[in-house]
Amino acid sequence: MRSAQSTAGGASAELAAQAWALLLDQSDTIADSITLALFERDAHLYERMGPELRVDVRESTRVHIRRGLEVLSGQRTSGNPTAIDVWRETGRRRARQGVPLELVLNAYMHGARVLWEALIARSATAPDGLVDDRVLLAAGGTVWSNLDVQNAVLIEAYRREAARLQRHDLQRQQSVLDGLLEGRGADPDFADEARTVLDVGPDDAVACVVALYDDPPDSLGPAEDRLDRLGVVARWHVRSGVYFGLLAGPLPDEPGIAELFAPYSAGRMGVAASPDGIAGFATAFQLATRAAETLPRAGCGVVPVTERLPEVLLAGSPQVAPLLLARTLGPILALPEGQSRMLLDTLAALLRHGGSPTHAAEELYCHRNTVIYRLKQIEQLTGRTLTDPRDKLLLELALIACGSA
Repeated sequence: MRSAQSTAGGASAELAAQAWALLLDQSDTIADSITLALFERDAHLYERMGPELRVDVRESTRVHIRRGLEVLSGQRTSGNPTAIDVWRETGRRRARQGVPLELVLNAYMHGARVLWEALIARSATAPDGLVDDRVLLAAGGTVWSNLDVQNAVLIEAYRREAARLQRHDLQRQQSVLDGLLEGRGADPDFADEARTVLDVGPDDAVACVVALYDDPPDSLGPAEDRLDRLGVVARWHVRSGVYFGLLAGPLPDEPGIAELFAPYSAGRMGVAASPDGIAGFATAFQLATRAAETLPRAGCGVVPVTERLPEVLLAGSPQVAPLLLARTLGPILALPEGQSRMLLDTLAALLRHGGSPTHAAEELYCHRNTVIYRLKQIEQLTGRTLTDPRDKLLLELALIACGSA
């Protein structure tokens, strides 16, 4: 019984192959009808990608149909690439051309359907008994099972090539970002490369976002979605352990950028605009990094550099801070911790309220006379007075330097 079924199945497969062979002399005509249908259905894609893709698709479809019919009819021509080689190469080429994978698979599905319809039409003129319903059924099973193999080969080749291209593009992006940090943005030739690789022009508004994380994230997810909706280009990289991004396009101001990232901050982040575009990106990176470094090491948040200028100035001159503290708050810092903390808090409150003991007392929940007494202690210990603008500035900077502001 099994032998009879196997023989019958083999006969059906042989007859199906003979049926498919009837279409070999029509392969180019069938391929051209498929191509025209694809051009009409996806006209926007082919118009956008230019005439070169049209030429390639027409020739590729002819090769596919010829090789496909050779496989289906069992009449492969020696010396020609196999159908699998053709499918694999097409997958790689479409990935390089930027054709969406979904459109490629839809084209293959359409081609299989047209082939099937062409066989049905041809069966009407075939010799009697050569293509009956049983043979058509077997031929249909062959073409659709072939499509499954075809799609699997193409998808793997397409994805491998797309991944390779993505790695290459990412490497180029990172190389250009490294060049910008090295100050090459003012070089016209390098600026042209940045336009090509990063999609950022020399006249575009540019800002830098720096994030100081122990473990840099893969992305800033929701924040990047918001940037996309604003039409802002974002390119990210890690250099010397610092995670940073170049933002370009219709940017908000620095506080606006900081506000955009604030809900998603998991570490210390700084923002700095580059008034000179990509030519000044290296400076923006340095300023954004220093702004982030002014935040408490164990904390998180996002700060624009324009709101942390005193802190950035002190951080940029590490030799100045110890000298400043020694010449201003040194005697207070030498007191026992409790007394020192009380005087520093009082000084900070007085500075926040323009030197007013009344308002400072309200903030500190103590009597006005207590604040006046502490102010006299501060002035005696430091040799500075809040009525002198220069002394006031030095005391403010000293509080920032010791983290008490």
